[in-house]
Amino acid sequence: MKTITKIIATSAAVVALFFTTNANAQSSQKLGIGIIGGIPTSDGYNVALGADLRYQFDIDKQLSIPVTAGYTRFLAKDFTVGNVTYDGVDFGYIPVKAGVKYFFNDSGSGLYGLAELGAGFGTNEGSGTSFVYSPAVGYSWSNGLDLGVKYEGLSRDGGSTGYVGLRLAYGFSL
Repeated sequence: MKTITKIIATSAAVVALFFTTNANAQSSQKLGIGIIGGIPTSDGYNVALGADLRYQFDIDKQLSIPVTAGYTRFLAKDFTVGNVTYDGVDFGYIPVKAGVKYFFNDSGSGLYGLAELGAGFGTNEGSGTSFVYSPAVGYSWSNGLDLGVKYEGLSRDGGSTGYVGLRLAYGFSL
């Protein structure tokens, strides 16, 4: 699994580099800053919180290539064994993803669908690297505000976790 994750992360970086170096005068580039809150799909966590930066290269008004990196933390629940309560262990990771974003109208704003793949680099000791996938739908206003609903899943060594979240972001043209 580690080799596959490295190949996917490297491929995402190469695709992003290809599109940014082949930009033409009619294409635009944007940078977005977002905050994320979500509900984990694993019982051991209360909430998922995060922040990210998203570079978006527009192929045309409807199709974009986003490259996203950030930090996400799952806040753990405490658990009890017998009469003793133990603190749960939070889990943090750095997702690095690339994908495709499609606007359902030709204005370059409004309702969109997004799909991203990449790698999640665990920040806890021994947590390793996971495969990350993230489908989303959202709405982007022409003033730069962006609101999306997403699922982000992590898979490693046969195990998986994830969260359903809300991303609020502001993007500006470069």
